[in-house]
Amino acid sequence: MHLENRNILVAGASGFLGGAMVDRLLAEGATVRGTHFSRPPTREHPRLSWLHGDLRQPADCARAVDGMEIVIHAAANTSGVAVITTTPMVHVTPNIVLNSNLLQAAYDAKVSRFLFLSSGAAYPDLGPDHRLAEADMFKADPPDVYFPAGWMKRYTEILCRTYAEKLRRSMPCTVLRPSNVYGPGDKVDFQQAHVTAAQIRRVVERHRPIEVWGMGDDVRDIIYVDDFTDCAIRALAVDEAFFVTNVAAGHGWSVRDIVETAIRVDGFADAEIVFDANRPRSIAIRLFDVSLARRRLGFEATTSLETGMARTMAWLRRSGELDSIR
Repeated sequence: MHLENRNILVAGASGFLGGAMVDRLLAEGATVRGTHFSRPPTREHPRLSWLHGDLRQPADCARAVDGMEIVIHAAANTSGVAVITTTPMVHVTPNIVLNSNLLQAAYDAKVSRFLFLSSGAAYPDLGPDHRLAEADMFKADPPDVYFPAGWMKRYTEILCRTYAEKLRRSMPCTVLRPSNVYGPGDKVDFQQAHVTAAQIRRVVERHRPIEVWGMGDDVRDIIYVDDFTDCAIRALAVDEAFFVTNVAAGHGWSVRDIVETAIRVDGFADAEIVFDANRPRSIAIRLFDVSLARRRLGFEATTSLETGMARTMAWLRRSGELDSIR
C-alpha cells in the first residue's frame, strides 16, 4: 500500500469528508494527525493524533504540518443552499485565508503532496445536457447562486497550480472536484445540509408531509462517501506535479428520485410529499464527466443509491446526531 507508514495531516478531520478520509487512511496503514476547531474529535485510533487549531492563523498551520509528508485539506466553512443564498460571503473570506495559510505552511514544511478538496459547484452552467469535464472549469463564471464560493474554490485551485508548477521548488498538488457526497457523518442540520442528507433526515424523522424545495425535477450527481474516499486514495498515487479530477458517480438522480428512494428504502409506506416552488433552488441539472477518473485511476463508483441510503439511515438512527440538533 502506497500510504502505509506515511505521516499524513487531515485538516478538518472532525468534519464529514475529513473524518471519512481519516478512516480510510488508517485502513491503508497511514499515521494520521487530524486538526479540529469548531467540532470536537470524532474518533480514536492508536495511529491517530489530534491537534486543535484555527487554520486561519499561520502559526497554527505551521504546527499542523510539522513533520507531515502529505497534507489533505478538508477544512472549510461549508453550508447548504439556504445559507449560501442568504449570506453568500460566508464561504469566501474565512476560506481564502485558511486555504492560503495552509498551502504556504505546507510549502514551507516541504511536504511531498498537498491534496485540496475543491467542488463541482465551481463549474459554470453549460446547459442541462452537458456533462462537466475538468477542462470546463474556467470556460465561464460559476452560476450566480455559487458565484462567491465557486470563485473561492477556483482561486485556491490556481494557488495549488502555482505551488505545483510555477515556483522554483515544486510542491505537487492534487485537486479533487467532488459532486454531492453523502453518507454517514454528513451534516443533517437543515441550515447546512445538502439535499440528500436533508431528505434522509425528513424520512427518518417521519415528517408529515415531507417538504421538497422546488418541484423535484432538479437533477444531481450524488456519490456515496466510501466511493469518494476510494477515488481520493487512488488520486494520491498519481505521480504528477498537478493533477485535477472530478469525483462523481457519473449518473444523475432527480430530487424526486432521491426522496422516493429514501422513502422506499426506509419503509415509510404512507409518506406524503409536498413540493414548494417558492423555496430557494440552485441549478436545475448538474451532471459530471467521470471519464478521466475512470481512465487514469481505474475508478468507478460502486455503491448503489439504495445501499448508500440504508447505511446512512442506520448511522443517523444510532449516532445520536438528531438528538444533538433538535
